[in-house]
Amino acid sequence: MADTTGLQLLSKLDADGRLTVSLAEQVLPAPTRHEVLLRVDAAPINPSDLGLLFGPADIDNAEFADGTIVARMPDPAVRAMAARHGEAMPVGNEGAGTVIAAGDAPEAQALLGKLVACVPGGMYAQYRIVDARACMELPEGITAEQGAAAYVNPLTALGFVETMRREGHTALVHTAAASNLGQMLVKICKEDNVGLVNVVRNPAQVAILRGIGAEHVVDTSSDSFLADLAVALEATGATMAFDAIGGGKLVSQILTAMEQVANEGAAYSRYGSNSAKKAFIYGALDLSPTVLTRNFGFTWDVAGWLLTPFMVKIGEHGVERLRQRVRDGLTTTFASHYKARVSLEQVLTREAAVDYNARRTGEKYLIVPNG
Repeated sequence: MADTTGLQLLSKLDADGRLTVSLAEQVLPAPTRHEVLLRVDAAPINPSDLGLLFGPADIDNAEFADGTIVARMPDPAVRAMAARHGEAMPVGNEGAGTVIAAGDAPEAQALLGKLVACVPGGMYAQYRIVDARACMELPEGITAEQGAAAYVNPLTALGFVETMRREGHTALVHTAAASNLGQMLVKICKEDNVGLVNVVRNPAQVAILRGIGAEHVVDTSSDSFLADLAVALEATGATMAFDAIGGGKLVSQILTAMEQVANEGAAYSRYGSNSAKKAFIYGALDLSPTVLTRNFGFTWDVAGWLLTPFMVKIGEHGVERLRQRVRDGLTTTFASHYKARVSLEQVLTREAAVDYNARRTGEKYLIVPNG
């Protein structure tokens, strides 16, 4: 088989703070052994992808010309990202595509002509060579669009519930809860009979979650937010939170409300309640500092959560168990919805970039690299 040529999206940060996002031609050799060559049919733009694509760069005031975006990165971010200076980095964690060539290993040959989903990175490209053993064959009748987001959001949502159980908690709080991931979590918790408190930021998002059957939804824009949060925590018994926002005081408010509920009717202790309260920060929708006001006792923990370390922790069989659940529910529990579909070239237009980089809940973009 001859080499395959196609376009790939790259993000490069220079030491002077200049961020350049552009398309480049790549030449891929014929796959060997366990490798397969994918024609990438669909790849979602997730918040984690935007972290590599743009990070905190000023996209609103960027230069858009000749299919290239040039933006300025804030000085603190430039220093923090010194390891990537001068390196043109491929973007796009996950996607779905058709296997058009395969190495000689049985696992690779078995996927020839099949539609698969994978999360190898670099999926904002027309073609991609990946390890067949890391591919998930999509069920008959599933389209590339339906399978494009079969990894990050579904496994993250399932990972929240799995983490909750492993750490001895019984109910959850989730922020930015009207997102695609949040809607999946609502459905999972209903299926698994797990209490869930959904935190959103406006009445429209409350309506979205009520419409899919969410029972406990609280709105941070409401004057009664803190009181509503305490009522929902008491009703569910939630003592673990997963926060997609990161910056600001919301994590602190959640821990404080958990402590308030735990202390109701209890004797005074200057150390606070013995109720174990934990918040995982897994996103960065707000890049400002996380502010903790220490009025929730001493039995608490705030940590980060990432999908890949979680998958390593539960092992190959645990991951496959979750993947099978995803395959079974791609058109129901784990269905993703998109505001717009764009080509690789359209990703680099001002209109599209400013819109998808706004990271508004429920307005995910899908890239269709081959039209």
